[in-house]
Amino acid sequence: MEELYEQYRALLFTLAYQLTGSADDAEDVVQDIFFKSFDVHPERLEKPKAYLCKMVTNRCLNLQKSARKRREVYVGPWLPEPIRTSEADTLETTVVRRDLLSYAMLVLLERLTPTERAVFVLREALGFDYSDIAELLGKQESNCRKLLSRARSKMGISEEEPVAAEAVELEWVSRFITCLEQGDVDQVLSLLTEDVMLVSDGGGRTIATTYPIQSSDRVARILAAAFEGIKHYYKGCAHFEVAPLNGETGIVLRSGDEIAAAIFIQLRRGKLARIYAVQNPDKLDWV
Repeated sequence: MEELYEQYRALLFTLAYQLTGSADDAEDVVQDIFFKSFDVHPERLEKPKAYLCKMVTNRCLNLQKSARKRREVYVGPWLPEPIRTSEADTLETTVVRRDLLSYAMLVLLERLTPTERAVFVLREALGFDYSDIAELLGKQESNCRKLLSRARSKMGISEEEPVAAEAVELEWVSRFITCLEQGDVDQVLSLLTEDVMLVSDGGGRTIATTYPIQSSDRVARILAAAFEGIKHYYKGCAHFEVAPLNGETGIVLRSGDEIAAAIFIQLRRGKLARIYAVQNPDKLDWV
């Protein structure tokens, strides 16, 4: 069992995280299913990867039902819990980075039913065959194909379109940070698409917008004003850092050892189209 734990822990964590959007829940699920596996007859573990993935998927499907009820009373938009993906080249971090969907994709997954989400993650992130997905979920292959097509449609992704988001270069992120720190609204504005959207998740624990903000002029002014307010709150000690988050280039807003926000940006044809800012302190432990 220890060998299985070392071999599959990273894969199972990645699966559970993308099914729940919560790193804490994912860790609990993985620990729970390995604990329960100690009582499983060895014959049932002849195909350990399939068996463990099925246990994780079923556990997460149950969790999502209760999570949806909790999110109905959540203050403001709900965003997935970000994780810091270490730059150290270990087997575990390589597995996690390779199989992680972009943060923007994790946000879009919230539009799906739990079963649609499971099919999408198993197929698009982890590359499972339809036959394996059907076995894991107890469905027909044809049904799984329909569920994937429906999931892509809800997420606004065509059948031919890859799920990988446009890469965000370090130089681009550094330029964006510089504009924010200088409070240059016009320069920030020049980096945004006209229909750019800002989504911030404070969870009622900190000051944040309680609904998505859209349009380049409004977003540029809110970003500049927000950073000025944060600098005042932290007595001028707040600053941005580039950080490896969720397998991509993210931004951390920090004051000393305290992290105030984790920020993700999504580009479209070289301009910033989406900004996701996680400010709820309960969601920043993994950053």
